[in-house]
Amino acid sequence: MSGHWPAGWRDGLPELFARDWDIVVVGGGITGAGILLEASRRGLKALLVEQRDFAWGTSSRSSKLVHGGLRYLKEGRFGMTRESVRERQHLLRDAAGLVEPQGFAFGDYAGRKPGRRLFLLGLAIYDLMAGQRARHYYKGEDFTMLAPNVAREGLSGGMCYNDAKTDDARLVLRVLQEAQRHGGVAVNYMAVQSLLRAGGKVCGAQLLDAVSGAGHTVRARVVISATGAWADGLRGQLGAAPRLRPLRGSHLVLPAWRLPLAQAVSLMHPHDGRPVFAFPWEGVTLVGTTDVDHGADLALEAAITRAELDYLMAALHRQFPQLGLVEADVIATYAGVRPVIDSGQADPSKEGREHALWLEDGLLTVAGGKLTTFRVSALDALKRVAPLLPGWRADLRPRPIFEAPPALSGTRLSSQQKIRLLGRHGRHAQPLLNAAGRGEHDTIAGTETLWAQLRWAARGEAVQRLEDLLLRRTRIGLQLRGGGIDIMPRIRAICQPELDWGDVRWDAEQAAYLALWRRHYSLPAPTPLAEA
Repeated sequence: MSGHWPAGWRDGLPELFARDWDIVVVGGGITGAGILLEASRRGLKALLVEQRDFAWGTSSRSSKLVHGGLRYLKEGRFGMTRESVRERQHLLRDAAGLVEPQGFAFGDYAGRKPGRRLFLLGLAIYDLMAGQRARHYYKGEDFTMLAPNVAREGLSGGMCYNDAKTDDARLVLRVLQEAQRHGGVAVNYMAVQSLLRAGGKVCGAQLLDAVSGAGHTVRARVVISATGAWADGLRGQLGAAPRLRPLRGSHLVLPAWRLPLAQAVSLMHPHDGRPVFAFPWEGVTLVGTTDVDHGADLALEAAITRAELDYLMAALHRQFPQLGLVEADVIATYAGVRPVIDSGQADPSKEGREHALWLEDGLLTVAGGKLTTFRVSALDALKRVAPLLPGWRADLRPRPIFEAPPALSGTRLSSQQKIRLLGRHGRHAQPLLNAAGRGEHDTIAGTETLWAQLRWAARGEAVQRLEDLLLRRTRIGLQLRGGGIDIMPRIRAICQPELDWGDVRWDAEQAAYLALWRRHYSLPAPTPLAEA
């Protein structure tokens, strides 16, 4: 597919599934995408299927941070931190414009833990792992120049350090497109109904197409489950006991003008001492995150609760008291479920974030892990299944994540916009600009997204639902009030012809999207006590 999903691509699915496959990857988040890329670029015939949309689950609802895990140092997890820091540096190099540096500021308040000396020691180790050095401590006035809106009472200065951020859903799409360029195949809205077994070993899957309703059978030498928080469902078909602890992390999105930040601000929550952050992202400001057990049905979309909203607002009120932030300032919310390995910790925040591999009756499950270390998880998975692929030999040392795309020509975009577009779309950036209609090189107000990106996504990025377009291919649904309802007429004018949807289909998709947004991406309803 050359990294693109052309018009009518789903028509060829029966023939595609009838092929002989080396690997079938189940799960279209960042872990599954990484496995597809690393397998296909090493000559394996690899297929990925996702029951919903690509990045639908955790990989579009993360905290958007590509970080080394500074907080893991105090827990003694030096190996995990070192690995994460190195992967962060590789992503900053290979995915410039998609993974971007982000400075963090942490206020030095009287009595706040961790104290200055311990924090600075951690930062020195952090720098050593990354092979860099930077100034970390700033006294009072110097620190408030970097973070001008923070609370002043008890502030003696602050620590600053560097990490990185990304558009998590676009990172997944870029990895999938790179995998398809190497011969891999990725299909969304294709659910695994049951695993196929021969001689007691998993050898394929029975699939159900959520778009057409058709059933398919696919066979492979190896099946890898990269379904994140949903992994125990597939393992349960083999009689395996649950091993995951789904944890929910919820976030707030505010206008950049209402919570203006040059640096990310990291703070400890006044109630329980957990880390909370606020940072500039894609033209808005993100605030997060919570860390609570998610007891809801995993088949349902996660959403922030009233208790989580109150928790995050309390952190904002403590850290930015002079801004007078209120719930009405929140543009959108979102919540994701993390696939954490259950070790029995009473406090969800103390559960480890390392990935794990379980090979059971021929099914390899890859669980846990972090966005930052997706390549490490993918290579570990291939090392584990290599004995199940007789005749396949490959160098499994890390390779550059992306190849450098060609420079853009014939555009008046700023240098920063060009870097951003190349980071998100790679070699498709130039065709995207060439396909733009009049005025579509302009930025959508309130975002950093070009109108042309909407057209391109609708044309060739496997959009099956309007929510795919507005919540994952672009992030308009998080960046604009009401999920972008005010600009829906222009979105329709650009995208309806590209999607080849009639008026009845568009109206139904728009109604479904707006209903979804109100249920899962807006503010939760007030409690009865709050209404009284």
